[in-house]
Amino acid sequence: MNLLRKILFPFAILYGFITSIRNFLFDKGILKSTSFDIPVIAVGNLSVGGTGKTPQIEYLIRLLSDQYKVATLSRGYKRKSEGFVLADETSNAEILGDEPFQFYQKFPNIQVAVDANRTNGITQLLSQKNKLEVILLDDAYQHRKVKAGFYILLSSYDDLYADDFMLPTGNLRESRSGANRANIVVVTKCPKNLSDEKQAEIASKLKLKASQQLFFTFIDYDDVIFGKEEKVVVSEIKSESKLLLAGIAKPKPFFDYLKNESDDCLTFPDHHHFSEADLDSIQNKASGKKIITTEKDYVRLKDSKLVSQLYYLPIKSTFINKQQNFDETILEYVKKNLTT
Repeated sequence: MNLLRKILFPFAILYGFITSIRNFLFDKGILKSTSFDIPVIAVGNLSVGGTGKTPQIEYLIRLLSDQYKVATLSRGYKRKSEGFVLADETSNAEILGDEPFQFYQKFPNIQVAVDANRTNGITQLLSQKNKLEVILLDDAYQHRKVKAGFYILLSSYDDLYADDFMLPTGNLRESRSGANRANIVVVTKCPKNLSDEKQAEIASKLKLKASQQLFFTFIDYDDVIFGKEEKVVVSEIKSESKLLLAGIAKPKPFFDYLKNESDDCLTFPDHHHFSEADLDSIQNKASGKKIITTEKDYVRLKDSKLVSQLYYLPIKSTFINKQQNFDETILEYVKKNLTT
């Protein structure tokens, strides 16, 4: 913890008090939450920063979309549009935000929408001609004005909420007790070989209720990178000199997976909108070499001047164990709460 964060400790206490009062008012029904007669699954975290929400949402899409009519609803962080927007063929990352646009491009069989007002967003989705059966709320754990039917809380292995503190001293957006609202807690970005003993140690630290389930996942990288017109096996590209580019919250694992000693790495802020000057700088830095970026960054860059040398590396969330238990829990919730 750096000195400035320590100095701001009194503000963290105040912020924690304010968020606790807000949650208390929602818990007691003094502040109103809206429920919907459709399965609504909220995925989020207690902290700021990347905990792997996007691959977790994509996992749920893959799990549910073959059986049910699914929609995702996100805020659309840093988009240049306002209000409710339903993705269509005219959409792009600037209109939807990068993650929703990624969902729209990868999963043409679902509906993708954005709205900072989740209550209005769900209402608008339910008014569409195609009747929905499941709505996935992206990054909506603190959006208490909607009462989801099922909550999935994510926490990074190297930044557990149990070890964290309130903003601005720590990274928590609400107190650790907020984890009590979760039906499922997923510890993300774990080492692939995480031992049973370490899992038990984390479980002891998190102190979940008997009714809550705990799962562990890791980020699984594809063995192929994809460009506009070709794909290249990762094992072939690792030894090649290249430029690695990332505008995500925690890019180190991405860099570590691909880089060799001759590579250059460029980092931009999360959700960065690339300017023409940025593109020129990247192009000059690459100097004709392949540019490999994250899938989230690719959706913002695929129509730029970089496209001829641009590739992306897909990722997915993979369970270390008990995947079947997770799947069965989600499917059982949806089946039980579908209205006929």
